[in-house]
Amino acid sequence: MSAVRNVAVLGATGSIGGSALDVIARHPQRLRASVLAAGGNVDALLALCRAHRPDHAVIADESRFAALRDGLRAAGLPVRAYAGAAALEGLVAGDACDTVVAAIVGAAGLDSTLAAARAGKRLLLANKESLVLAGELLTAAARGAGATIVPIDSEHNAIFQCLPGGRVDEGVRRLVLTASGGPFRGRNRAELAGVTPAQAVAHPKWSMGPKISVDSATLMNKGLEVIEAHHLFGLPDARIEVLVHPQSLVHSLVEFVDGSTLAQLGLPDMRTALAVGLGWPKRIASGVPGLDLLTQGRLDFEAPDPDAFPCLALARQALVSGGTAPAVLSAANEVAVSAFLQGRIGFLNIPGLVADTLAALPATAAGDLDELRAADAAARRHALSAIPRHAA
Repeated sequence: MSAVRNVAVLGATGSIGGSALDVIARHPQRLRASVLAAGGNVDALLALCRAHRPDHAVIADESRFAALRDGLRAAGLPVRAYAGAAALEGLVAGDACDTVVAAIVGAAGLDSTLAAARAGKRLLLANKESLVLAGELLTAAARGAGATIVPIDSEHNAIFQCLPGGRVDEGVRRLVLTASGGPFRGRNRAELAGVTPAQAVAHPKWSMGPKISVDSATLMNKGLEVIEAHHLFGLPDARIEVLVHPQSLVHSLVEFVDGSTLAQLGLPDMRTALAVGLGWPKRIASGVPGLDLLTQGRLDFEAPDPDAFPCLALARQALVSGGTAPAVLSAANEVAVSAFLQGRIGFLNIPGLVADTLAALPATAAGDLDELRAADAAARRHALSAIPRHAA
């Protein structure tokens, strides 16, 4: 029997963390949650510690350390308590784990993700910002340390599954990411002029947070995924395509030079991607049922409309520019989406504000995280100051 894989689950109290722990619990002879980390919810973290009995528990909010330590003692658990980013990075880089589920939301997850890559761990990557902001740094660190990155986003995980050994070789012609099309699929630019925040967050397939729902509606989420795919698989923008697929059952495709195309299909459940990462190169049970194509019916595909959804082209522009441009794109988009949700700009002003910021802050080389964070901050300042010029 192979050795048990010790897994650090970062962002353990979130939805992806919960899905990861569900898969881990199904395989006690193969997998063990050795480190659990959360942001500030001590009660939820304590409940997970009682259920999964890790060796280490980390709370990011240092003011909550005593509550975590005392709660573990009161429960009679031999779990060591820690607080703060430095403690988490030390555990991720050390002997406490060999696998890391990086599911901390936002830029807060950057340092621990990089620490895992630099330590040569198997990295199940669910933190988008790590690739959009710091893709060049992260992939270089992983290569240098021999880390294995398994993407957990369904689209990138699908590509990983379709590639021999999870890697692009000379036989790959192009990658094809699928998009649901969001709530406004089929509408032209004129029909989008008056859409409201409530309409934009009403995704036809999934219940998501407001920001990611708007990104789906503008197709910016797919643009960010093109940037991620470039870093993960090493192909240029010209060899990464996007197809709208409203059923969201084909998660992505890989086209090969011999004319073959492989697609990965499945129900939309994160446990499938997590099971791929936790078990790879073997397949392990995830708890997700198989796909009944007779029940699902037809599969449709169409091209995205670049006139109605210009954010996709803006993301490609940032990818080609490289350096700090993707960080500027992401930060400006966050400001623009927030302004739209507050009713300060219209839906069609989102790409305008992002384009304004990209033009005002030309790309420069990004040698470290400090430079990327500075670019992020500059983009936010510019975008905020530019909102009145783009007001609806």
